[in-house]
Amino acid sequence: MEYDGKFYIGRAYDLKTQALQKPILYDPGDLTTHGVVVGMTGSGKTGLCIDILEEAALNGIPALLVDPKGDLTNLLLHFPNLAPEDFLPWVDADQARREGKSVEQLATEIAGQWSKGLEEWDITSERIDRVRRAVDYAVYTPGSDAGFPVSILASLEAPSIPWDENRELLREKISGTVTAVLGLVGVEADPVRSREHILLANIFEHAWEAGQDLDLRELIRQVQNPPFDELGAFDVDQFYPSGDRLELSMALNNLLAAPAFEIWTEGTALDIHALLWTPDGKPRQSVFYLAHLPDNERMFFVTLLLTAVEAWMRSQPGSPSLRALLYFDNIYGFLPPVANPPSKPPLLRLLKQARAFGLGLLLATQNPVDLDYKALSNAGTWFIGKLQTEQDKARLLDGLEGVAVEKGEFNRSQVDRLISALGKRVFLLHNVHEKGPQVFQTRWAMAYLGGPITRTKLRELNEFVGAEVVTSQVGEEVEAAAGMAEEPAPSVRPSVVDTSTTRPTVPQRVEELFLPNNLTVAEALKVAGREAPGAKVAGLVYRPALLAQAAVRYLDRKIGLDHDKTVTALTAEVSPRGMVRWEEILKERVAPESLDRAPAPEAQFADLEAPLSDAKILKELEKDFLDYIYYSAGLRLPSNPALKLVAQPGMTEEEFGKQCAEVAREAREAEEDKLRDKYETKIKRIEDKLTREERELSDDQTEAQARKIESYVGTAETLAGFLGFGRKRSISATMSKHRMTKKAEADIEESMAQIEAFKQDLAEIEKELVGELEEIEERWGEATEKIEETVITPFKKDIHLELFGVAWIPHWRLEIGSEVLELIGYRSE
Repeated sequence: MEYDGKFYIGRAYDLKTQALQKPILYDPGDLTTHGVVVGMTGSGKTGLCIDILEEAALNGIPALLVDPKGDLTNLLLHFPNLAPEDFLPWVDADQARREGKSVEQLATEIAGQWSKGLEEWDITSERIDRVRRAVDYAVYTPGSDAGFPVSILASLEAPSIPWDENRELLREKISGTVTAVLGLVGVEADPVRSREHILLANIFEHAWEAGQDLDLRELIRQVQNPPFDELGAFDVDQFYPSGDRLELSMALNNLLAAPAFEIWTEGTALDIHALLWTPDGKPRQSVFYLAHLPDNERMFFVTLLLTAVEAWMRSQPGSPSLRALLYFDNIYGFLPPVANPPSKPPLLRLLKQARAFGLGLLLATQNPVDLDYKALSNAGTWFIGKLQTEQDKARLLDGLEGVAVEKGEFNRSQVDRLISALGKRVFLLHNVHEKGPQVFQTRWAMAYLGGPITRTKLRELNEFVGAEVVTSQVGEEVEAAAGMAEEPAPSVRPSVVDTSTTRPTVPQRVEELFLPNNLTVAEALKVAGREAPGAKVAGLVYRPALLAQAAVRYLDRKIGLDHDKTVTALTAEVSPRGMVRWEEILKERVAPESLDRAPAPEAQFADLEAPLSDAKILKELEKDFLDYIYYSAGLRLPSNPALKLVAQPGMTEEEFGKQCAEVAREAREAEEDKLRDKYETKIKRIEDKLTREERELSDDQTEAQARKIESYVGTAETLAGFLGFGRKRSISATMSKHRMTKKAEADIEESMAQIEAFKQDLAEIEKELVGELEEIEERWGEATEKIEETVITPFKKDIHLELFGVAWIPHWRLEIGSEVLELIGYRSE
């Protein structure tokens, strides 16, 4: 079913009879005057917008889709076969569980529902297959690798278009970029009144006008040390003191240092043309999924995207037809009526100017109260669905009435009545290009609208549509740039005729240093890993470099640290703006006594160019070098807070580990000895009692034995007396001896019981001792493993500059046939 390039978005709908009538065919050219979609949650707003995007795909129109909530990911789910197994991976398992069904059953039901719905709207499987193949789909996730990550580095690079011819456009882009960056660190910046904005905007302009790229690291450095002296009529330090600039650079550095921010520097660049078309010209529909981002990061990305779209748009020729779409699934918060968030200025400019370039904006919202209707006065098409409250309807009518002042007649009462009667998937189409408003019901979406897809399934979704990453060289360029300053100069370099026997004059009050030519030609070749049989030495060439060296004392009396260290930086690569990344050019110490007093005779010299020829920049670099040592060159030492130990400089991790183990062992043994002393007192007390009781037991046993004998004898005598064989003894005396015997036996039993109790007490105490000893051993064993890093920062008074100035590095110039090479003739001792 073809519609001559028109968008089939539904059928006319009779509000009284609820009957569907002729198809509603929307002219895509009308979207060059932009469209607004308004409707409450559940009104069918997202379904209508997906219908429009599907029709755009069928007509070869690419689109950038901003998806703050995650609803637009459904756009990628096209199943031409409409088979249950196609729906199965995307069915909501929770929904199936709530309905008491298996996911397979639910997938079968949904497949049947979609087949029936599409058939009722005259949509064939062939049309679904065409929309699936018409464009390349992909989901991008700024700040995450769940989908395709997006790199912001390209947004800071100098644009390829000439500065002079595009000054106004590029300043608008700078303003948007700066506002977005500052918003990310919580600075609400006014482009005219905010000194933060003014400073960053001037840094960008200074770099871009010279065709120089920026990255966040470079931006931080230039905030600390701007590449210009004045801002307006004031000196930079007067306008924005260095201490305050440090606070701003620290805020930006916190952003750069955060591990979570690293993902923002990886992935696809915001190359709008590449996001809209493949290299062979096939259109793309690129979804930017933002549901996972906090508000400030969402605003940051949207502002960068809009700014990039605007810059791309301005580079295109004019077009009367719809060239591309920019769709915003929820504009809430990005175009408010009163506030001026970073996203609003570029949106306003796009709404005013995009028409001339064939770029259409389609903006959707469920909150008609939070819209700048004045900004939307350029919107020619309004799709109005069911609204939540009378307040929403009244605000929308007020806004439309204001728009109508510019667009023509507006019958408020008629539109009010129509809006009040709208139901689900029923919309009022108010198009200035048509005679009057139309009521229609949206067609069945070809994509499966299963609800927002979770971030964890986005990678699977990209794989499902065969999405390919838009390749970018941003990462490669950064990597190459990072490696440029590895050496003060290449070990081997092609030689060019840029030298003279006349030595350039070094600026006044700048120290001039001559590194010794301490490598022979053979040694220089070996260092460079080259062989040069038959090479002819054509002389010695000195090339300028920046040498900075300071003696640093690290003192911390609490940990008994008093350590001296030398920090040396040497580089021949200094940017024209005088920016140096000290941490990337650190070298071995240069012994001041090893420096030559003068250059070698008959040597050649390369030109001395800026910034090494600029005394002011060199003075600033000297200060910057000392600041780098103070803020960034701390002494990093392994430490163990549990043991209150910090490693001495030069100590290896293994040595520090042994020290920790030894200290822990001594502390453990001391604690064990103290514990044993404590328990020894207890044990001694019980053992003494046990000894006394055992002695008493022995006495009782002796006495009992004697009593038994007496008892036996007494009994025998009494019995003999009764029989007349001897003196009669009384029975009471005999009984008395018997009782004494029993008592002695009872004393024995009591002593034995007490002895057993004492032995049990000893066993329990010994068990407690063993348990506490084990706990001590475990605790001190764990303490040895708690290794951290302690950074010792030097005091400024303990940083002493030894060397700073222009250092001349000797190079051997060799002729090898027709090739001329230079080899570094210096090596640090």
